[in-house]
Amino acid sequence: MAATESPPCGWAPLNDPLYRAYHDEEWGVPERDSRALWEKFQLDGFRAGLAWITILRKRESMREELEGFDPERIARWTQRRIDKALKNPGIIRSPTKINATINNARVYLDMAERGEDFSDYVWSFVDGKPIQTRLRHWRDAPAKTPLSEEIAKDMKKRGFKFCGPTIVYAVMQAMGMVNDHEIGCPRHKPIAKLG
Repeated sequence: MAATESPPCGWAPLNDPLYRAYHDEEWGVPERDSRALWEKFQLDGFRAGLAWITILRKRESMREELEGFDPERIARWTQRRIDKALKNPGIIRSPTKINATINNARVYLDMAERGEDFSDYVWSFVDGKPIQTRLRHWRDAPAKTPLSEEIAKDMKKRGFKFCGPTIVYAVMQAMGMVNDHEIGCPRHKPIAKLG
């Protein structure tokens, strides 16, 4: 960081290269690819009860074990395949979360069969336009909002699991549906321009 440059969002420590790269390159960038969005929802579901850095550290292993978060492949998982995954120390070894991911893959595919694109569905809640916030400090961001509650309710009605309003809001931030970079963060304006 240059001496005249504002500090980035405080939730991603300057001395943690993994967090910094995630903050600087991914977080808040509008994502419109359906499979990539679905992966973000699954990763945040796995994060429930854990620190996000745990997911970042295990993300590549999880992508490998969970077959690139390919819904078509995951939807066909059997108990034998679940048991194999549960032996991998590189992932979050929660049978409940793995079963939720399998279920969510099937719901995702059901939507696709009905002609519903997952990205279009998610972005429809904001008419395709990211919400621009003006947070002075990252701790001012809400854990959930009326919109995240609405999305979570709709997703649950469709059959998705691990999609409560707090998880949904975290995904909204990560996928760029809401720009929650602090207004002093060097990423706030560039992310706003992407919207």
